[in-house]
Amino acid sequence: MTDQTHRPDYPPKTPPPPKRPVEPPRPEANTAVAARPRMRAVISNRRAANWTLDNAPWTPAKAGRHILGQLDAWHYQPTAALAACLTQITELLARTALADGGRRVSLHLADQDRQALVMVLSHTAGTDITSDELLRGIADLGASSCGVDTATDGRRLWAVIDL
Repeated sequence: MTDQTHRPDYPPKTPPPPKRPVEPPRPEANTAVAARPRMRAVISNRRAANWTLDNAPWTPAKAGRHILGQLDAWHYQPTAALAACLTQITELLARTALADGGRRVSLHLADQDRQALVMVLSHTAGTDITSDELLRGIADLGASSCGVDTATDGRRLWAVIDL
């Protein structure tokens, strides 16, 4: 005969508590410096022209001809000395950008208040070496201001010349 009212001497086994969900791995501390993307080159509220040039030995001379031709189309009459200055600065900017090793460069020209902005973009990442000698050379050729900007999408070289 079995006793139906028999109770066990111990409490019933309780289910184990739920396991914690697997935590995703924590990100490692990034030691790289956070960099903002470079602003696009924007030329607004003035006349502008641009050309895409291949990486070839004749490209710097061609860039100089493009600049002089466009300034002539805009009815600027540079003296022979100023035309030589513009050509030399443009060729130096183009040679420097082409030395970065890309397949092409972009040449940009804008004018405002009897000044011309000549800018060359190299479109080659990883080139961040610019010597002060380059900037001094551009200034010595007659630029009123000049500069270089480097980012992951390439290098921008620019000069402002008084017309």
